[in-house]
Order: sequence, then C-alpha cells, then structure tokens
Amino acid sequence: MAKSLQEQLRQAGIASQKQVVKARKAQNTKEKMQRKGAEVVDEAAELVKQSKAETLARDRELNAQRDRAAEQKAIQAQIRQIVELNAISERGDTEYRFDHAGVIKTLMLTPEHRQALIRGALAIVGQGDDLIIVPRQAAEKIGERDQSWLVLLNTRDEAGEEIEDEYAGYEIPDDLMW
Repeated sequence: MAKSLQEQLRQAGIASQKQVVKARKAQNTKEKMQRKGAEVVDEAAELVKQSKAETLARDRELNAQRDRAAEQKAIQAQIRQIVELNAISERGDTEYRFDHAGVIKTLMLTPEHRQALIRGALAIVGQGDDLIIVPRQAAEKIGERDQSWLVLLNTRDEAGEEIEDEYAGYEIPDDLMW
C-alpha cells in the first residue's frame, strides 16, 4: 500500500501530526477555491513574476545604454574619418582670427584659404585646441552628426554681394588685416 509523502515524513519523525493536518487543510482550501472559480493567490509565484519583470526592465535599460554608447562611438569614428579625408593641411603666412568659445584664436593661412573661410566655402571644425580646416560640405556632414565639432561655418551671403560696398574705394592697410 502506497503511503503519502506526508505520512512518510510523519512516520520518519521529520514532520509532526499538526504539520500534516495543516498541510492537508491548506491543500483542501486551495482546491476548493479553484473549484469555485475564485482566484488563488500564490505569493511565491507573484514574487518570482515581479522579480523577473524587474530584471527584464533593468536588462532593457542596460542594453539601451550600451546601444547609445556604441552609436555615439560610431558617430565619433565617422566624424574622424570625414575630417581625415577632407582636412586641408596647407598653412600660409596670412593671419585669420576668429572667436572660439569666447577666446580669440589665430590660424595662419594662405590668402586663398582665408578668403574661402570668409565666403563660407571652407569651415573650421575640431574639438578642444585641435582645429582643422575642411570644405563646407564636409563641415555640414559633421554638423549633422555632432554640432559640437563645428567651430566656424560662415554662411554664404549671396544677397550681400549684390549690394554695393560703400567702402570699396578705400584701401585697407596691411597692418590692420584681421
């Protein structure tokens, strides 16, 4: 004759008669609730479910942070590649001064590059003290990816070129070049 686990535990002295009766009552109550269609609340299952949900939410957030960091790293690599491919390294003896983060910076350029910067055909990009001259199209691509790289990008003023310059007849002395 097969004995229930509860009876075997009681006979082995592991469980008392009170514990066996209490376990039977709990099992009978649970079965009655299920037959009546009432919701049986299993606290352990609820805690496990809640813990899994919290773990999933935390994992999703960590994955999202990792994805954002990888995306930012890829964008910075793209910007560095654009700069390397389009950098104009030729320097001259004409000074070009501009405002960068509240500080007046000076670059030595050829007169052609200086005029191109003024017209907006060239731009200055970089981070910190590392300033690089690139064509306007490259600077616009860099600006789409990260605005903080743009140091100087003059806008083209086609309408301004049509207006007659009042001071066109006056010579600018070389020592006042700015």
